[in-house]
Amino acid sequence: MRNGTLIEEIFVPAYEGRSALVRKGQTLYIIDVEGKQVGDFVCFNAGNPDEHVSPVHMRASLSSIRLKAGDGLYSNYRQPLMQLTQDTVGRHDFFFPACDYYRYKVDFGLEQHPNCHDNLQRALQKYNLGDQELPDPINWFMNNALDDNLDYVIEEPLSKPGDYVALLALTDVIVALSSCSQDLAPVNGFKVTPLLMQITG
Repeated sequence: MRNGTLIEEIFVPAYEGRSALVRKGQTLYIIDVEGKQVGDFVCFNAGNPDEHVSPVHMRASLSSIRLKAGDGLYSNYRQPLMQLTQDTVGRHDFFFPACDYYRYKVDFGLEQHPNCHDNLQRALQKYNLGDQELPDPINWFMNNALDDNLDYVIEEPLSKPGDYVALLALTDVIVALSSCSQDLAPVNGFKVTPLLMQITG
């Protein structure tokens, strides 16, 4: 159930990224429009962009490698910038880096494939953060698991059309979201589709 008055809606096309300013007390909904689509997500403190959500600090602060409703999205200053308040999927990743030029060049021999690193940097130019060092993302809806040897197995996302996460801003934040560009592995079910951001307050 989405709560609050809709303030802004931002469509994130397949293979692209978008950014937004979310004010303290507002809620950001990230919606999987067609299902099985991962969203690479980064978040900066709008008042101090040197502070950003940091997956490695999140793992330490949460003492966990999974995300659940009520968890904070902790920063490199070990403070929560947002809080996960609703989650209709329950399976996400905060280990893998954003796919980038080298991922497709080295692993697939491709020179011009769209990638989340570039998508996020382009999206952040709107807030003059395009040259900021890009932190590792939270990969919403990404479905990876550990096998019996504690090795990663990436499977298709569990998200269905309309599934979402809701993130409460604990301070003013600038966020960017990329519709993950990986169409050569099971990450998005071998098909890249759009995402939707809604900000309510």
